Amino acid sequence: MTTPTEKPAVQTDVNQFVAEADTGGRRPVGAVSKNILFYVPLAWTLFQLWYASPLPYLFNLFVLNSTEARAIHLAFAMFLAYTAFPTFKSSPRSYIPIQDWLLALVAAFSSAYIFFFYEALSERPGDPIVLDLVVAVIGLTLLLEATRRALGPPLMVVALVFIMYTFAGPYMPDVIAHKGASLVKGMTHYWLTTEGVFGVALGVSTSMVFMFVLFGSLLETAGAGNYFIRTAFAGLGHMRGGPAKAAVVSSAMTGLVSGSSIANVVTTGTFTIPLMKKVGFTPEKAGAIEVASSTNGQLTPPVMGAAAFLMVEYVGISYIEVIKHAFLPAVISYIALVYIVHLEACKMGLQGLAKRPGSTTIAQRLLGMATGFLVFIVIGAATYFGLGWIKTVAGSATLYIVTVLLFTAYVLLLWYACRVPELEITTEITELPPLKETAQAGYYFLLPIVVLMWCLTVERLSPSLSAFWATVLMIGIVVTQRPLKGWLRKGVGEQFSVRLGFADLINGMVSGARNMIGIGVATAAAGIVVGTVTLTGIGLVMTEFVEFISGGNLPLILLFTAVISLLLGMGLPTTANYIVVSTLMAPVIVNLGAQNGLIVPLIAVHLFVFYFGILADDTPPVGLAAFAAAGISGGDPIRTGIQGFTYDIRTAILPFIFIFNTELLMIGIGSPLHFIVVVSASVVAMLAFAAATQGYFITRNKIWETAALLIAAFILFRPGVVWDNFFPELLVKEPSQLEEVAGTIDPGGQLRLTVSGEKMSGEQYTKTVMIPVGEGGAGDERVREMGIETLEEDGRILVDMVTFASPAEKAGIVFDQEIVNILIPNDRPPKQLMFIPALALLALIWFLQKARVARALAASGSEI
Repeated sequence: MTTPTEKPAVQTDVNQFVAEADTGGRRPVGAVSKNILFYVPLAWTLFQLWYASPLPYLFNLFVLNSTEARAIHLAFAMFLAYTAFPTFKSSPRSYIPIQDWLLALVAAFSSAYIFFFYEALSERPGDPIVLDLVVAVIGLTLLLEATRRALGPPLMVVALVFIMYTFAGPYMPDVIAHKGASLVKGMTHYWLTTEGVFGVALGVSTSMVFMFVLFGSLLETAGAGNYFIRTAFAGLGHMRGGPAKAAVVSSAMTGLVSGSSIANVVTTGTFTIPLMKKVGFTPEKAGAIEVASSTNGQLTPPVMGAAAFLMVEYVGISYIEVIKHAFLPAVISYIALVYIVHLEACKMGLQGLAKRPGSTTIAQRLLGMATGFLVFIVIGAATYFGLGWIKTVAGSATLYIVTVLLFTAYVLLLWYACRVPELEITTEITELPPLKETAQAGYYFLLPIVVLMWCLTVERLSPSLSAFWATVLMIGIVVTQRPLKGWLRKGVGEQFSVRLGFADLINGMVSGARNMIGIGVATAAAGIVVGTVTLTGIGLVMTEFVEFISGGNLPLILLFTAVISLLLGMGLPTTANYIVVSTLMAPVIVNLGAQNGLIVPLIAVHLFVFYFGILADDTPPVGLAAFAAAGISGGDPIRTGIQGFTYDIRTAILPFIFIFNTELLMIGIGSPLHFIVVVSASVVAMLAFAAATQGYFITRNKIWETAALLIAAFILFRPGVVWDNFFPELLVKEPSQLEEVAGTIDPGGQLRLTVSGEKMSGEQYTKTVMIPVGEGGAGDERVREMGIETLEEDGRILVDMVTFASPAEKAGIVFDQEIVNILIPNDRPPKQLMFIPALALLALIWFLQKARVARALAASGSEI
């Protein structure tokens, strides 16, 4: 086994930067302090494993409800925030000062107060005693300070502003004024209930996020990160600008299990940035490519910077649905980034790494890819149907049989890996690795990911329990891979010992917990914002305020939201930024969309906010990911951030597209052919957009060619914009035809209504709603099942009654609204026919540029 080379000083500095941003900059040398920062994170991990597992219910031991678990979770996070993060940059890092010990203990007690006195607090809801209030005030204050230490001042300032707004409501400007809250009411709401700090966000961090972060940490400890990077280089390093393309792919693969763009930059950038510089990229461009790749890693399911789990709670859909909606935009974004890298390499005339002697031909590579794809399909089908058959036959014994099969597959894949040399673990890649041998050396790393996706998609287990079982397998791999490799390779030495395997496991557990400090504190602090919204009703005020300043213009609202996300994201971590902006702006966008006759799915709005929160990681002047990349490349961090943001323009355009074309989120896909058309058109559109923004297609664009590329991309993304002018998407029916139209809708379909009414302020409004329709029955029966009763008055159809908790009420139908009209889909030619002129335009540009290149080559040849 190869030993790692000594890291240069610049890499040490970058690692220190990441530590200060993600895991705490303090590195004590004393035995007590060092042990505290080792055993407390380890205890946190063991607690989370216990809480996520079925063991508490199996043994009926230490069974916790969600509120108690949140309290313990935050107690660990707060304690470590004070012990791992120094107070100021000038504060000692080699030991923990006495005041930090005291603050850590008080903060942990305040956080765990709900756990210690849960029964007493439940007996006096809304009637706190003096001790309750004292603990709440101290706890909230210490949470703000912990947030400042772990995440910097911005999130603390945002939380403080919302707290001030809660208590100073009567003194605010009229447009945002409210009656205010007393100290008792405010502290109770923030600290002693699940409406504030201990709300949904902290609950998601406790139940789901920790397990996925731990899973990723163990994968990294086992060597999967190094495997992903080297496999990407082996497959792409020989291409034009190959190291940059490998950086994109390896960051995407690392993003599968990493929720931190900064950590992703350092993990993959240590390898990729020096090689990009070696083949000709400038330090700023090399750093920018890594930044764009790593920030986009948070778009990649399943982790998505912890936001995916929050969307489950906030949007009210399953985790699988979130992954389905987020998958295609993430893939499109990465394909476009690979293409941008290719264009940059073409503009600069760069080449890739030299091929190894005896490298395979293109035909052999294509045959190998096709064979691998077929093998993947066969294995997937065998797993799906095979395990399904085992469940049917074996019943309760399935778990034991599957465990044996998994262990067998693991041993066989490890044996297969041992037939090739061990992967290098240095941070320098001097020659192109062989693809077959590199990929073969780590196939067994995919087993835990397969188990995770199986539990999520087939067994339909909760995300937490799915991550638990995948982590259990990962624990087994970390502990056993060294001794098993020693047995299979017939090697001896400390590197093959079980003791070192257990040491890897413990270090991975500690690392996973330390990676969670910032997330735990951030979700708790963001709960202050959510608590303020529920306590003061600022959400309704925000809707009216934003509607006023935008004039009800939806694109302007989206631009306003994007700017807010970028500004807040410069100082807030992605998760906190997502919570703050989605809490305030998501309802506004949905409501204003309805008023503009556009049904905007809630998941689309949440993904919109999330995307722009991520882009803030490379937005100057604060983008931390750009600073991390510049630390490795030696380039200017501001220029690196600006260049990275220009690469990310293709990501910035996607949210605006999928708000208006929800097919990109896999919504409304009717058939496999429809899916293929949507994916193909979206990829081509994004490539055309990338070529336009980079000013290069086959050769450098002329101005009109750039404009034509943008037009073609827009038509491919949104064919309905042109098509709807000739063939309207919806036909208008009179409201008196409600029962008739309801009877013609396909079972499980949706009825689209335009309704008008009057706000509490007396202002009139009009909006469009969609109501799910039942499976069968006559039109009048379906209308009753939807929960609507109507009456006719002076030729107007009014809502006379809405059934409580009915589909109509959930859609926003209220008593005394007028049904203005009914909208039904128009039987029209498919809008995808607009793809033909768009593709023809692209073909024309390609032909003209190809001819221009040929003439240039001919001219240069004649001159010679």
